[in-house]
Amino acid sequence: MKKIFQISLFLLLSLTTQAQDKKAKTLLDEVTAKVKSYANIVIDFKYTLNNSKENINQESKGNVTIKDNLYVLNIMGVTKMFDGKKNYTINPEDEEITITKFDEKDDTSISPNKMLTFFNSGYKYSWDILQNVKGRKIQYIKLIPNNTKDSRKEILLGIDIQTKHIYNLIETGKNGTKTTLTVNSFKTDQPLSKNQFTFVQAKYPKYYINKLD
Repeated sequence: MKKIFQISLFLLLSLTTQAQDKKAKTLLDEVTAKVKSYANIVIDFKYTLNNSKENINQESKGNVTIKDNLYVLNIMGVTKMFDGKKNYTINPEDEEITITKFDEKDDTSISPNKMLTFFNSGYKYSWDILQNVKGRKIQYIKLIPNNTKDSRKEILLGIDIQTKHIYNLIETGKNGTKTTLTVNSFKTDQPLSKNQFTFVQAKYPKYYINKLD
């Protein structure tokens, strides 16, 4: 009788987990569809990095403009840009610009152009907790990288149930480092300059150009 009960309990838990995983997939699909419906997205965010063992506690604010796979990211005084072919890192403090080719095989990091849809491949996902944040219902989805060599242990993706927009992203590394990106404002279909994602070297006459590829 005890064995039958254990088997029944296992089957019930399995069915419950499958149902929750299906709910997670449905919600992630809704987020992806919403993102793809916009011509562009402009986000202001807060970024924190913590590692208690190393006594690291950093916080900064930034903003990113995204259109398709193009982006311009501003954070900690540095501008990062992707024009569809190359990545540009503009550092005013050092008066240096680093230029690299796009590596489509790099799936171990969440770049700005992948931030809103990165979860569509390479992860196992599960339904997690629901939180009330200033009147907003934020549903969390837990993501575990399929690649065992990935330096990240898990990612918690907070999604606003009403808008289907990402509210925050909490990334925990295997070394104990936790990074959190929290969206302060999420604007869509904004009027953008034609040269929004174009790197113009003439704007930086005194900068050292470091081409790594």
